[in-house]
Amino acid sequence: MSVCDVIIMGAGGRMGQTLAGLAINDPSYRLAGVVERPQNAASLDRYDCVKGTEMEDVFAKCPGAVIIDFTAPEASLKVANLAARSGNPAVIGTTGFNADQMKELEAAAKQGPLFWAPNMSVGVNSLLQVLPKLVEALGPGYDLEIMEIHHNKKADSPSGTALKLGQAIAAARGEKIDDDVVGDHTVYFLGQGERIEVTHRAHSRETFAHGAMRAALWMKDQKAGKLLTMSDMLA
Repeated sequence: MSVCDVIIMGAGGRMGQTLAGLAINDPSYRLAGVVERPQNAASLDRYDCVKGTEMEDVFAKCPGAVIIDFTAPEASLKVANLAARSGNPAVIGTTGFNADQMKELEAAAKQGPLFWAPNMSVGVNSLLQVLPKLVEALGPGYDLEIMEIHHNKKADSPSGTALKLGQAIAAARGEKIDDDVVGDHTVYFLGQGERIEVTHRAHSRETFAHGAMRAALWMKDQKAGKLLTMSDMLA
């Protein structure tokens, strides 16, 4: 298997450092580049690779490297569009995109290989595939509730993960919901005289980092066309 070159956005932050550490310590990857905001540029001194505060420059110096981004919606959209123009595949784990921003992500995916997941945990995405089967088996006689617990710095509420769980459940019932970070998510199925609880607990951000790295390894061989997700990769 060929080595996967990666570029880490926000490499001076907590998630960025976690991702960079995984790339440095796993022979399947090579840390090709790191990017940070100008005010945090000094945090990149620890890395022995291409580094900078202008993503265009770093992308150009790392052709073909897979970009991994866990930042904010506006920044991630810029990453997606620049990645499409530079020919770098991109893996985005940012949450909080609104409907218009999601359309922009989907448009960028037609121009370059792009992967997005509101939760990069392989475990919780496997759960998303199992839950609809449980909903169908139990039938309409069970009320459904979702509870989530996050640390106090979580920006979006409900989280992207909670929304995805809700959407998976709603779709199994033929309904629609219009409307990661470490946390617990529990789905309750409340019936007459019984309660079923399905819980996913993420104990550290490495859970999401490992999922993103796995996605990067997969994305290096993917083509543009549609916005790829965890369900595509797991399939």
